[in-house]
Amino acid sequence: MNHAFSQKFIRQYKVLPPSLKAKVDKQIQFLVANLHHLSLRAKKYDEANNIWQARVDGSYRFYFSIEGDTYRLLSVTAHPK
Repeated sequence: MNHAFSQKFIRQYKVLPPSLKAKVDKQIQFLVANLHHLSLRAKKYDEANNIWQARVDGSYRFYFSIEGDTYRLLSVTAHPK
């Protein structure tokens, strides 16, 4: 699978601290290799709009859609608890 970044994802990613960027990068690699990788805990977030959610760590999530053979990364944000 391929991946592409939305402008919103890029803006949000740029302001993350380096340690969190490293975690995001690692999780994206897992996503591209295997949507069902255990550490992602990927799940459908919004069925109607085909938006998925995956875990970065205990506090952050990223959101993406699947468009053909491409994961379109939509946003990365703190997870409300």
